Amino acid sequence: MKNNWKNKWQGLLARNRQSLSTRTARVGGYSFVLSLVVLAILVAVNVLAEKLPSSWTQFDISAAQLYSLTADTKAVVTNLDQDVTIYWISQAGQEDTVIEKLLDRYEELSDHITVLKRDPDVYPTFAQQYTDETVTNNSLVVESGERNRYIGYDDIYQYDTGNYYSTGSVSQVFDGEGQITSAINYVVRTDLPQVYLLSGHGEAELSQSFTDALTRANYETVADFSLLNVDAVPEDCDALVINAPTSDISEEELAMLQSYVQGGGRLLVFSGPQQDTDLPNLNALLADYGVTVTDGVVVDPNRDYYAFTAPYVLMPEIQQSDITQPLLDGSYNIIVPIAQGLTVGDTTAGTVTPLLQTSTDSFSKAAGYAMSTYEKEDGDVDGPFTLAVSIEDSAAGGRVLWAASDYLLDEQYNAFSAGANLDFVMNGLSWMIGETDAVSIRSKSLDYNYLTISASSATWLKICMIGIIPVCFLLLGVDEVLRRRKMV
Repeated sequence: MKNNWKNKWQGLLARNRQSLSTRTARVGGYSFVLSLVVLAILVAVNVLAEKLPSSWTQFDISAAQLYSLTADTKAVVTNLDQDVTIYWISQAGQEDTVIEKLLDRYEELSDHITVLKRDPDVYPTFAQQYTDETVTNNSLVVESGERNRYIGYDDIYQYDTGNYYSTGSVSQVFDGEGQITSAINYVVRTDLPQVYLLSGHGEAELSQSFTDALTRANYETVADFSLLNVDAVPEDCDALVINAPTSDISEEELAMLQSYVQGGGRLLVFSGPQQDTDLPNLNALLADYGVTVTDGVVVDPNRDYYAFTAPYVLMPEIQQSDITQPLLDGSYNIIVPIAQGLTVGDTTAGTVTPLLQTSTDSFSKAAGYAMSTYEKEDGDVDGPFTLAVSIEDSAAGGRVLWAASDYLLDEQYNAFSAGANLDFVMNGLSWMIGETDAVSIRSKSLDYNYLTISASSATWLKICMIGIIPVCFLLLGVDEVLRRRKMV
């Protein structure tokens, strides 16, 4: 019995050896080994891909480029020389994927940036040390050393009313990059530019959009500054803003402002036509550089140079300059309502650059606010006029940006210009102060672009997609089958 089992086992082994020596067995063995090698390569590639930056393995194909960083951000982040921590306050399982991918880009861009997640369910009091606001999910805190800034979720996803006045619609925008880059720039800086706001002459309050833009660009504002109780503009004043005064400055104040600019100071002025008064002392600042102010309100009958149906709501031609170049590149229009006309003459006191220009058809209505017609009358002054100028003093490099309208940054007119009015002023402020790393990143629209077609076109597309194309493929298949049968 034992010998029988032995013989059977030896026979089985012999047959197995014989079967393994066949060509089929060898090919199968090679295939199995090759499969193992390919599988090992795939596993290695996947492991390696996990280690690579997401910017190498994931491509931003979103229409608004939500996950892509601009040159401004790269300039700020790649020049970091101190550590920055971004705390992402998010509940587990409720992370915003857009914010997550954007934070990945920041972390990959610099070794000085670290992103840490803080679940409010695990750390319920974490955000209270940074803000008194009600903290929403997917908010951020940017911190470096003793400085920090809280970025609420509502600051990242905002609603843009820029088209509301013309279309009645409100669009949603994503401002993640702008907010994060501004916060990083803020926490790593030890000296923030000081912007003083002159008071005491009936000046208007700054618009909310301008105030927000100053904060976002990391300018610190000093409100209610008066020249009446000082001997000179403070040395830490990086820019002095005079916003729509309704009464004139005194001769003593004029002398201080002249000394300030001639000594290298920076002055930003919004001053348009007045109803019941004149501002000769304030306008004397322009006269020092050969610029004269024309009384009245500028009207431009050229349809290409005014907005809507109001020839006094001007849409001037933007001139070439460092301030206006970004607006020219983006084909934006600036809207200047109720403006005075400026005339640029010869001067040796500095360099004067016209920034906004009316057409040759324009004229200044001497009646001003009391005008009863947009037609040219006796006493009206012929144009063209300049509506804004930049001035660089030849003595110590002082700079002035003067806009001849009190309403340039009015919320409504800024919205009409799609934010170009505000961009113009912020570009000018950056030019005056010399902020080479000023953050000016526009938010990105989240609106969908729909393709609208007529009903007849839609019907034709349905017939093609549902009927004609499938039938064509069916006929091709039948023809192929019949052709092969004939060949057989």
